[in-house]
Amino acid sequence: QVQLVESGGGLVQAGGSLRLSCAASGRTFSNYPMGWFRQAPGKGRVFLAGITWSGGITDYADSVKGRFTISRDNAKNTVYLQMNSLKPGDTALYICAAGHSRSRDSNDYHTWGRGTQVVVSS
Repeated sequence: QVQLVESGGGLVQAGGSLRLSCAASGRTFSNYPMGWFRQAPGKGRVFLAGITWSGGITDYADSVKGRFTISRDNAKNTVYLQMNSLKPGDTALYICAAGHSRSRDSNDYHTWGRGTQVVVSS
């Protein structure tokens, strides 16, 4: 079983950047595809980016494509989300997840972190 802890969130001005990290415990981290989602107040979880266990294939939601980059370092049991050109609409709780398969469907992910808050001011 893997446990996930996100970090790196905070307050940033529009146009700025943040790098989120998701640290995993457990020896099986490298077996799992990983994903990043976000959840704004009163709304459901929205897929942002996914990555295969090897890191060889990535997938992005249209809303973040070209601005966000997902990557992973299996030696460090960590997955990252580099976020550039941030907009006020990116304000949300950012959550990483470990999945059965690389997918945009939250139902395909079995383990979730608690999230890290990102606030983008205008």
